[in-house]
Amino acid sequence: MGAWVSGLQWSLQSLGRHPLRTVLSVAGIAISAAMLLDMVMLSGGIDRSFSEMLLAKGYQIRISPRGTLPFDTEATLGGAGGLVGTLRRDSAIESVAPILGTSLYGRINDSLVTLFGYGIQPEAQALYQLERGTDLTPDDSVGILLSGPASALLHADVGDTVNLVGRLDPQIAHAALMRRLVVRGMVRWIYDHREQPSVGTVLPVMQSLAQQPASDRVSLLLVKVRDDRAAPTVAARLKQELPRLQVYSVADLVSVFKRRLVYFRQLSYILGTMSLIVTVLLITTLLTITVNERLGEIATLRAIGISRTTVVRQVLFEGLALTLIGTVLGVLLGLGTARYLDGILTSFPGLPAAFSFFVPRAESLTTAGLVLLITGSLAGLYPAWLAARAPIAPILRAEAT
Repeated sequence: MGAWVSGLQWSLQSLGRHPLRTVLSVAGIAISAAMLLDMVMLSGGIDRSFSEMLLAKGYQIRISPRGTLPFDTEATLGGAGGLVGTLRRDSAIESVAPILGTSLYGRINDSLVTLFGYGIQPEAQALYQLERGTDLTPDDSVGILLSGPASALLHADVGDTVNLVGRLDPQIAHAALMRRLVVRGMVRWIYDHREQPSVGTVLPVMQSLAQQPASDRVSLLLVKVRDDRAAPTVAARLKQELPRLQVYSVADLVSVFKRRLVYFRQLSYILGTMSLIVTVLLITTLLTITVNERLGEIATLRAIGISRTTVVRQVLFEGLALTLIGTVLGVLLGLGTARYLDGILTSFPGLPAAFSFFVPRAESLTTAGLVLLITGSLAGLYPAWLAARAPIAPILRAEAT
């Protein structure tokens, strides 16, 4: 331990001889470290963020019309009540949440505003988190939940009354059905994109607004399995039992999502590799220059009995010191730039507000730090080799003359 401390102290003193050069090198390493950290967070953050968002309420399986992703189209499946009853009788299933998603309108005086409506069963809901007010009850046929953007658009808050308009007659532009509903609570819809004005009612109310009460149609079913470890097995069994429907486990949806955003992962690999190459070049160049400038000092130390091993160790310690300082600064810089970049990428239309591209985690910081430390140590091998093979006698004669 003492050798490590003394070696680092000697390395810091050596780096202090040329402060400007050292500062510029550390800045370059810090920028490379920040880029590497951001790319590590990006490569793994997309999968984790999407998976965590899907599992926010613990529902591991999605069932939707054949050939569609949940809410990817306006397709619906009929006879949902019977299917829900069958699934709820399955001993491996804890809960089933039927959901109908549809476009509708809110009436403000003589104008209409476009909204997105969710029909849910409050006793088995997997779409929102209550922020203010009270939740709906299963038999609440006059209650409604609003998101923040919907509240602003309708100029309504908890306790106010709003007018929801169902499908419009395209010839006379009048609603086929209008309902007056009381705002029960303000919620955050988990899968909404930024500024999406969404509202929610109990399922029968939304089905009537969408003119689908008789067919009992829903957009998808969310299924919660009692044992998380059994979710893939249950999903595989449901795929066989429901061949006319599309059954997705969270792993399936993450796989589809990864294929759609594969270019982000490729970008992270390319930029991460480039950052490592820049780090190696910076450290190798700086240490090579330092060793060439100090050949006389190194030859003198060798002449008085300092071993090659000691000289090599000191050069490697100098590279390690550069890497440590640059890594610490790079982590701080990387966390700041990740937040800024995440704000830009998540502002793309259609992405859920709860989704993140850059997810800071302890394993991300550890991975980036270890890779940089190993890279910094390896980058010092060539300068250390130059210092070890320096000819003592010729160098001392050149220094004397």
